[in-house]
Amino acid sequence: MKSLLIDEPGKISVIQAEAPVLANGEVMVKLKYVGFCGSDLSTYLGKNPMVKYPRVPGHEISGVIEAVGNGVPEGFSTGEPVTVVPYTNCGQCPSCRRGRAYACQYNQTLGVQRDGAMQEFISVPWQKILKAPKLNELELAMVEPLTVGFHAIERGRVTDSDTVMVLGCGMIGAGAIVRAALRGATVIAVDIDDHKLSLASELGAHHTVNSMTSDLHAELVKLTGGDGPDVVVEAAGNPITYRAAVEEVAFTGRVICIGYAGSEVSFATKLFVQKEMDIMGSRNATPEDFRAVISYLERGTFPLDKMITLKVKPEGAANAVKKWAADPGKVMKILLNLT
Repeated sequence: MKSLLIDEPGKISVIQAEAPVLANGEVMVKLKYVGFCGSDLSTYLGKNPMVKYPRVPGHEISGVIEAVGNGVPEGFSTGEPVTVVPYTNCGQCPSCRRGRAYACQYNQTLGVQRDGAMQEFISVPWQKILKAPKLNELELAMVEPLTVGFHAIERGRVTDSDTVMVLGCGMIGAGAIVRAALRGATVIAVDIDDHKLSLASELGAHHTVNSMTSDLHAELVKLTGGDGPDVVVEAAGNPITYRAAVEEVAFTGRVICIGYAGSEVSFATKLFVQKEMDIMGSRNATPEDFRAVISYLERGTFPLDKMITLKVKPEGAANAVKKWAADPGKVMKILLNLT
């Protein structure tokens, strides 16, 4: 079968690989579209510490059931459209024992710690299969990236009385904007790209701030009456935005960290105590987050065409990722077309 491989930093090739063997309790999926995640770009750039090379990337999955193995319960039929929960869990670590298996200490995400879905077929445990018959092939590939932002809003305990600032309006930030707006919160979207801010407005943001051309603090004073946002979601992965999150959040507010900053971040730690803020990490997503995203996408209001920057065949992936690496700010989502 055809498979996309990141051989080493800066090098992508298309190879012929052995098709997976369907094991007991597994379902084989024929891939349709697979999204490139920011983690895949980090792998390409040699900046992903969790990856060993060579690696097949990809965990944002759209496919159909190709075959069903022994030991799989009834209810799985060939040809059904599905997406896949791309995480593993050990069942024994502190996270798993606390019922938070999505944050398993020993998690192996498809395309990161183990080979991923950018190939014609994958075989996964039936428990990781999510059926979504009302979604089309493109929408299915958008489910997993949106769940990460949905989960951050869940971690932030966001309600309709909150003002939520989302720093970074890529796909992860987009999910946070959608979920916060669905919960009735007032949403402030912050980015340095006007196109992404325009999309943020379509997704439900009530206010947008270009922090490159405007004074973020001054804008927040106006928008919040000087209080600051109740919840800040850091989805940019930048030392500047990490500091802004801590500095701008309201007293007794919540800061939710999704992005991986490329370098260490220094803080004025007195703010941690003075504001008695909650600072929380947010990792992956729960099954409930996946179901919530699927339900949202079924409404048909998601601006799908505007969120997909490019669709490429495997032979065009290397050039597409090279251009993405040169100008990452202009890309919302690149999809690998395996149809």
